Amino acid sequence: MSGQTVKKVAVLMGGISSEREISLLSGQGVMAAVQKLGYQVKAIDVTDNLSQWMKKLMDFEPDVIFNALHGKFGEDGSVQGILNALKIPYTHSGVLASAVSMDKELTRLLADQAGILIAPGGLKTAKEFKKMALPLVVKPNNEGSSCGVRLVLTQKEKQDVLHDWPLNQKLLVEKYIAGRELAVAVLDGKALGSVELKPKKGWYDYQNKYTEGAVDHFIPAPVTGSQKQKLHAYAEKIHKILGCRGVTRSDFRLSSSGHIYFLEINTNPGMTPTSLVPDIAKLKHLSYADLVDCLIREARCD
Repeated sequence: MSGQTVKKVAVLMGGISSEREISLLSGQGVMAAVQKLGYQVKAIDVTDNLSQWMKKLMDFEPDVIFNALHGKFGEDGSVQGILNALKIPYTHSGVLASAVSMDKELTRLLADQAGILIAPGGLKTAKEFKKMALPLVVKPNNEGSSCGVRLVLTQKEKQDVLHDWPLNQKLLVEKYIAGRELAVAVLDGKALGSVELKPKKGWYDYQNKYTEGAVDHFIPAPVTGSQKQKLHAYAEKIHKILGCRGVTRSDFRLSSSGHIYFLEINTNPGMTPTSLVPDIAKLKHLSYADLVDCLIREARCD
C-alpha cells in the first residue's frame, strides 16, 4: 500500500451470486473485526443496483476495501476491475488471478501442467456424461461453496442429474475420489496449515458447510509428514501459478491409496463462524482480527 495510513475500511458484502447469504455472514464477522482493530468502517451491501452502492462507497471515501463477496461478481475479477479503475486498494486477489481461479476447468489444467495431481475428468455435455462410468462428481464450472455440486454414485442419481442438466451447457464432471476431505490455507504465498473435514452425516455439501456443528474440523489435518509437505507445496504452488495474493484456500482429496488430488482453489474464502481459514490461521497464532488486519495492510490494486 506504499506506506498509506489506513483509517477507513469499506466492507463489500452480500453481492448478486448464489452465495449472497454466506457473504453477508462473512461481512458481519469482518465488520466486527475491523471495528475491534480501531478503523472506521462502513458496510456496503452490493446489489444489482450498481449506481446505488457505488454512491455509498464513494461518499464514504475509504482508504481500503475489504472484499467479503463470494461467487460471481465477487471473486471472478469483475468487481476487482471496478476497484482497479477507482484506484482504491482492495483485499484478496486481482482481476486475472480471480477470473482464472473461478474457472475450475482452467485452474485444473494449469495445476495439471504444473505437476499437481487432479481427478480425471473435464467439461462434458449431457451426452458425454451419459456414457461415463460411475462414481462421478458433477459441478458447475464457476460456482463456489459447493453450490450445485452433485455426487453421482448410482444409476438413479445419474438419471436425476441428466434430468436437471442445463440445456446446451457443459458441466464439470470428475471421477469421484473416495477418501478424505482436506483443505490448506495460504497467506502471502506461505501455507498456514491444513484441516481435515468429517461431516457427521452425508458429505461436505453446502448445508453441512454452513451448519454449526455439522462437520468436525481436525486442525492440523492428521496426515503423515510427507503428506503434509506435499499438501502445503501443492497449495503454495497453485497460489503462485495463478498469481493470487492475500489469502486463498485450496481443497484436496486424500485417496485411500495415499494419493493427493487437487480439487479447486478459493480466492475469497469464507469468514463465517464455520469457515475454515480463520480456524487454520490459529495454527500460526493469528486471531480472526489478526487475519483481517493482515489482509487490510496488504490490500492493493493490480
